[in-house]
Amino acid sequence: MRTEVAKIENINRDWHLIDAQDMVLGRVAAKIADILRGKNKAIYSPNTDTGDFVIVVNAEKIALTGRKLSDKIYYSHTGFPGGLKEISAGKLLEKKPEDVIKKAVKGMLPKNKLARQIIKKLKIYAGANHPHDAQQPKTLTI
Repeated sequence: MRTEVAKIENINRDWHLIDAQDMVLGRVAAKIADILRGKNKAIYSPNTDTGDFVIVVNAEKIALTGRKLSDKIYYSHTGFPGGLKEISAGKLLEKKPEDVIKKAVKGMLPKNKLARQIIKKLKIYAGANHPHDAQQPKTLTI
């Protein structure tokens, strides 16, 4: 038996639709990260992008357990002295609900060039509508 090496031209990319309404953030993000990397396929290879596209709708209705809405803090830095910015998960969910899911998924991907390529296949929308009907996404239940 031989181990097959995943080649870019042999990869078939599907589109998956996930409705995030009333789903727990961490559990959804873990499933999304696996699909984006291609871990659900037999052709998976850690050094090649073998994953599928993922569309997430209803990002504004995602659930966080416990007191994470007030206690979980996201940090960013402007690059200037004293430029540390912080925002709670609740405020970020009101302001930009797409970023909450994107940050959770990005944290579950490897920290390299491949992850920056993989995260581009994630499409997140706050409401129930999305412009990817032409791709005929398959509804995925988690």
